[in-house]
Amino acid sequence: MQDAQEFVREYFAAAVASDRGRYFTLFDDDVVVPDDGRSHQGLAAVRRWRTEVPPVRYDLHDITGTPTACTALAEVSGDFPGSPVTLRFTFERNTQRSISSDRETPTNPIVGEPSSHGSSNSTAADRRPSGRDPRSVAQPDKTARAPSQ
Repeated sequence: MQDAQEFVREYFAAAVASDRGRYFTLFDDDVVVPDDGRSHQGLAAVRRWRTEVPPVRYDLHDITGTPTACTALAEVSGDFPGSPVTLRFTFERNTQRSISSDRETPTNPIVGEPSSHGSSNSTAADRRPSGRDPRSVAQPDKTARAPSQ
């Protein structure tokens, strides 16, 4: 099984690749991906959901864990309110090396900054594109960068 570093780098490279099929090959047929209070269960649901996601760029900062359970910290930027936002990506993989669970959570609340919802106390979650996960196929010339050392 590929190590956590190799897997995470491939995940982010596939997320911005023009070939969307490359990204979907990383997932198990029964994958669960929660996003903004909704849960996308199954590869077909994840494919539908991904068509709604705006293009973004990733700046990968940290990778930890094992080949079957790992996390990555990445700054996600693009054309959405509050960009950029730092998210922790948590992956669980099965023995066939497919992603069985993929969760993204904000790493730091921003207090006192106006949110896209008109509140004066927003969080990083408020700054994400409404109803959409910021992982997307970016412009074809954009790729994920290796973790900062």
